Amino acid sequence: MNKAELIEAVAEGADISKAAASRAVDTMLDTITGALTKGDQVTLVGFGTFSVRDRAARTGRNPKTGEPIHIPAAKSPGFKAGKALKDAVN
Repeated sequence: MNKAELIEAVAEGADISKAAASRAVDTMLDTITGALTKGDQVTLVGFGTFSVRDRAARTGRNPKTGEPIHIPAAKSPGFKAGKALKDAVN
């Protein structure tokens, strides 16, 4: 499912226009992104938790030349599925 299909499903499920569903989906994604940017986590009970994870600096290898390269520390968005989502998938 892509974003357009998600918007269509939201519009149909909530009995609203596609434009309103698009604004709702965009607002939800922007809100989650904003919270993660501030370092907060977003928990949707039964669905899962979005959080920011720190990745430590490490040494990797250039696959073409084999020489070692430095990979700097970075922050990465993460998602941990909730119990209800895990149960629904299994």
